[in-house]
Amino acid sequence: MDMPPDAERPHAGPSFHKSSPELVEQFGAVMSGIPGVERRQMFGYPAAFANGYMVTGLHQANWVVRLPPDALDELASAGGRPFEPMAGRPMTGYLAFPDAMVDAGESELRPWIERSLAHVRSLPPKVSGRKSR
Repeated sequence: MDMPPDAERPHAGPSFHKSSPELVEQFGAVMSGIPGVERRQMFGYPAAFANGYMVTGLHQANWVVRLPPDALDELASAGGRPFEPMAGRPMTGYLAFPDAMVDAGESELRPWIERSLAHVRSLPPKVSGRKSR
């Protein structure tokens, strides 16, 4: 069946839910106290970058963090969950904080975010794939 070019087509991709206003506010408060990060949106969610790499960010109800392998294992042991922006497709190098850690607040999150920041700063600067206009 042919559809006119301007007809609405169903969206075949995954549907994402916004992060709660409380989680967005908490993210902003924690990240405002950490110097040397660039805050911007990633897929419509708040995120923090350094050296061209995402350090941490929100995705739906999850707060995710990028860590080196040893720290990933440590966070996983503490209840960190694989970060799967699409079901069955985990993002290597990232875990979602356990809900209890997010609920505990900055004192629990800050050490992990600082470890993430140290990790991404140790990587070679990421070259942007975007072209200047």
